[in-house]
Amino acid sequence: MLRASAIRKSFGGQEVLRGVELDVAEGEVVCLIGASGSGKSTLLRCLNLLEEVDDGDIFLDDREITDPRVDADEVRRSIGIVFQAYNLFPHLSVLANITLGPVRALGVPRAEARTEALTLLDRVGLAEKADAYPDALSGGQQQRVALARAIAMRPRVLLLDEITSALDPMLVGEVLDVIRGLRADGMTIVMATHEMTFAREVSDRVVFLADGAIEESGPPEQIFTAPSSPRTAEFLARHLR
Repeated sequence: MLRASAIRKSFGGQEVLRGVELDVAEGEVVCLIGASGSGKSTLLRCLNLLEEVDDGDIFLDDREITDPRVDADEVRRSIGIVFQAYNLFPHLSVLANITLGPVRALGVPRAEARTEALTLLDRVGLAEKADAYPDALSGGQQQRVALARAIAMRPRVLLLDEITSALDPMLVGEVLDVIRGLRADGMTIVMATHEMTFAREVSDRVVFLADGAIEESGPPEQIFTAPSSPRTAEFLARHLR
């Protein structure tokens, strides 16, 4: 469904992505792991066209979306992204945060968008918070609203960028539970995470990035129990203690 071919990206002369190749099948959950600065977040931003690649191509359903003639906003309706910062509109209620995109960008009738939003809020365990405002919610609740808002846009692929890293450890579990549910529903997900145990549990494939390149990729059991790369083994030894 989603394919990145030979992606390169630099900032100020520093090459952050060095020829990354990534294929994501429909319904697959791919977890990106690696140290800070390894290129995980930049790769996600390139996949969503928030960053323009310096070289290489990205395809969605065999359509080259890095073609400069492609409407990036139209592509982003198919590739949702959620960041570690929740980015909710503080002046809008939870319900309004979720319905805004479908109504404005997708042309969904307000009544239909409201019904879908309430269903999503129930799904993420926040049905009673529909009329609340973001500042009245905990970090975990805000992140669950951000997930509901992304899902409301009916994306083909959902990109998650370290969405638990800003949360208190006590709140991480409630967000990860939502992702488990999305996986069970067959959502295609590419997720950068530092939650190694979770990556092992939910992913179909784990991709280890180092210095802007994919060092190793494979099923979670292979990556976590018998990595072929010494760099992968060293990284996991530090993060699975």
